[in-house]
Amino acid sequence: MAYWLVKSEPTVYSWDQFVKEKQTSWTGVRNYAARLNLRAMKKGEQVLFYHSNAGTDIVGIATVAKEAYPDPTTDDTAWVTVDLKAGKKLKNPVTLDQLKKDKRFADMDLVRLGRLSVQKVKDEEWELILQMAGEK
Repeated sequence: MAYWLVKSEPTVYSWDQFVKEKQTSWTGVRNYAARLNLRAMKKGEQVLFYHSNAGTDIVGIATVAKEAYPDPTTDDTAWVTVDLKAGKKLKNPVTLDQLKKDKRFADMDLVRLGRLSVQKVKDEEWELILQMAGEK
């Protein structure tokens, strides 16, 4: 099973809004690397939800509810979306600053590729983040 991270500005689409809606289609991604990641997501895989720009912290866990399909926000069939189901809010959000200060995350996409909106998360990164969040 793979793990993922998706980013959203809380002023655009927040964790609280996601929880209220229970499920959403992750539309509007227009980055080639992010598109590859969306295409690789499988139903049932877990996803970290990250607030970008305002807050810069991992706040919750979602699940892939539906695998990649054409993004309805564009006529260009090259772009895809996935459906995500809201899961649990982390006990303690994990900040980008915490990750940057911890050498174990030096190769994490979130630290290295700050602008990539859909990212793969390595198994060991996932486990460490859950520990930092007080979930393990």
